[in-house]
Amino acid sequence: MVRGKVQMKRIENASSRQVTFSKRRSGLMKKAYELSVLCDAEVALIIFSQKGRLYEFSSTSNMQMSIRRYMELTKDQNKSVEVEQHIQRLKNETAFMAKKIEILENSHRKLSGHNLGLCSLEELQEIDSQLEISLKNIRSRKDQLFKHEVEKLQEKERYLLEENERLCQKIGLKQMRQGEVGKQKEKEKEKGRLRQAIDEGCSEVVTELFIGLPTSSTN
Repeated sequence: MVRGKVQMKRIENASSRQVTFSKRRSGLMKKAYELSVLCDAEVALIIFSQKGRLYEFSSTSNMQMSIRRYMELTKDQNKSVEVEQHIQRLKNETAFMAKKIEILENSHRKLSGHNLGLCSLEELQEIDSQLEISLKNIRSRKDQLFKHEVEKLQEKERYLLEENERLCQKIGLKQMRQGEVGKQKEKEKEKGRLRQAIDEGCSEVVTELFIGLPTSSTN
């Protein structure tokens, strides 16, 4: 004979509810005591009434010690549960990443032209669209690189032209200074030759010394 499940609900009558609470509380305390004695178990029981009154039982006569032991054990259990949950999350993430990698590898093979025999027309059209988009992106990037290289070469050309002009100016100024120095040297040489000529002319002049009255050419 199968017994049906008894449906429990709150006792609406306050007096009946208080009587039932007292009876069940006493019975629960008795069962906790019997459990601790018969099974040599550490039992701690805490009950709060509807009005907030505390009822407790501890087989060790030290409820605080039982509570501390409970907190320590539940803390370790919570840590174990957290570790297991973390490990499970890592397993799920690993499985997800492995599936994602598999999908990407399959897509890469198809984009490379492999394993196309099993593709439907819609899949082939999708692959064609992806390749068109990839080619547009590649051409755009290539144009950007070409433009950048051209700008660099133009900048280098401007720098070389400016450097060439600066060197030409420097060389022209140097040649001008060298010309002025040459002219100055020619002038110095000309002055030297002129002095030499004057000195040589003076050395060729003969002077005669006469003592006495000058003679007259007529008698």
